[in-house]
Amino acid sequence: MSTDISFKAINKLAVPALIAGISEPILSITDTAVVGNMDFNATESLAAVGIVGAFISMLIWVLGQTRSAISSIVSQYLGADELDHVKNLPAQAIYLITSLSILIILATYPFAKEIFKLYNASDLILDFSVTYYQIRVFGFPFTLFTIAVFGAFRGLQNTYYPMVVALVGASLNIILDFVLVYGVKDIIPAMHIEGAAYASVIAQFIMAVLSGIFLLRKTDIPLRFTLPINKEMKRFTLMIANLFIRTLALNLALYLASAFSTGYGKNYIAAYTIAINLWFFGAFFIDGYASAGNILSGKLYGAKRYKELLALSKKLIVYGILVGIGLALAGYVFYNFIGSIFTKEPLVLIEFYKVFWLVLAMQPLCALAFIFDGVFKGLGRMKYLRNLLLISTLFVFVPTLFIMDYYDFKLVAVFTAFTLWIVARGIPLIIKFNQTFKPLAENS
Repeated sequence: MSTDISFKAINKLAVPALIAGISEPILSITDTAVVGNMDFNATESLAAVGIVGAFISMLIWVLGQTRSAISSIVSQYLGADELDHVKNLPAQAIYLITSLSILIILATYPFAKEIFKLYNASDLILDFSVTYYQIRVFGFPFTLFTIAVFGAFRGLQNTYYPMVVALVGASLNIILDFVLVYGVKDIIPAMHIEGAAYASVIAQFIMAVLSGIFLLRKTDIPLRFTLPINKEMKRFTLMIANLFIRTLALNLALYLASAFSTGYGKNYIAAYTIAINLWFFGAFFIDGYASAGNILSGKLYGAKRYKELLALSKKLIVYGILVGIGLALAGYVFYNFIGSIFTKEPLVLIEFYKVFWLVLAMQPLCALAFIFDGVFKGLGRMKYLRNLLLISTLFVFVPTLFIMDYYDFKLVAVFTAFTLWIVARGIPLIIKFNQTFKPLAENS
C-alpha cells in the first residue's frame, strides 16, 4: 500500500488536524477572554478558570492518551493491510475510557474544595473554582469519547471529520460563552463564571454526538461493544499505562506552575492563566504537524518503509519550525494588543508582559518537541516517551522552577522552566529517532 509524503499530502492531514487541534485551546481562551472582561469579580473569576483549567487538562491528558494509542495501532494495521483485525478495538477502548471518566467524576466532585486548596486557591477564588469545576466536570466523558473517536479517524488517515466536529464545537462554545456569561437582556440572565462552564459542557456534548455519527456513517468502525476482546487490547493497555505515567509527569509540571503562580497572588495567577492558554494555543497549532507525523509514521512503520519514514521526519522538522517561527512573529506583531483582549486590569497585564516574550520564543522549540512526540506515538514507542518526560520533568523542570523561585523570579521562573523542559524533551527524541531508523533505512 503506497503512502504519499509530499508537501500536499502532509498538509492534507496536518491542516485539518491543526484546525481540530486548536479547538481545545480556543475553548479555554474564549472562557479566559470572556470571563476576564466581566464587570463582576473578573480577576478572581479569571484565576478560577485558570486553576480549574489546569486540573481538567490534567484529567483529559491522562485519559485522553487513547487517541494516540488507537491511532498508532489502527495506522500500523492499515499500513500492513490488515485493518479488519482491529475493527472492534476502538469501541472496546471507548467503553473502557468513558467508564473510567464516570468514576473520576464520582471521586472528584465531592472533594472539589479540597482539590483546589492544593492549588493554593482560597477565599473567593476557591469558591469560584469549586462552582466552575462542579459544572464543567460533567463534560469530561463527552470529551474523552470524542478524543477516542478522533484517534480512530487519525488511524484511518482521516483528519477532515475531526476538524468539522472541532469547528462546530468551538463555534458553539464561543456563542454560548457570550450568551450565558453576559446574558441577553430580558431573555437570559447573566450567569457569569457558571455560564462559561455550562457553555463548555454543552459544546462537548454536541461534539461527542457528531463524532459518533461521523464514525458510524463514514467508516466501517463500529461503536457497539463486542466480544471477544481484541488481541491488541493488551498492547493498547500497555501503551495507555506508559502514557499514563508520562502524563502524570507532564501534569506535575503544570500543577507546580499553577500552584506557584497562585501562591504569588491573584494578579500573577490571572496573568499565568492568559500566558499558559496562549502557550497551549501555540502547542495545539503545531500539533497539526505532530498529528501528521503520528498518522503517517505509524502507517510507514507498519509497512516497513524506513527510507520514507526518515524522509518524512526531515520534512516535518522544516514545516514545524516554519509554523513555530510564524506563530512567534505573529505574536510579536500584535504583542501589545494581545494582552488587552483578555483583561483590562493593569497589574495583571504588567505580569503577563513580563513572560509573554518567553511564550513566543518557545514556539520553534515546541515545534521540534511536539512533532517528534507525535512521530514516536505513531511508532508505538510509548516507553521511551514515558522515560524521557519523567527525566525532563524531575531533573530539568522542577529544579529550574525551585531555584529561580528561590531568587524571586516569579512567573519568569515558571516559563523559563517550561522552556528548558521543552528543549530537554525535543532534542533526545530527534537523536533517538535518527539512531534507530538511519541504519534501518540504509539496509532496506
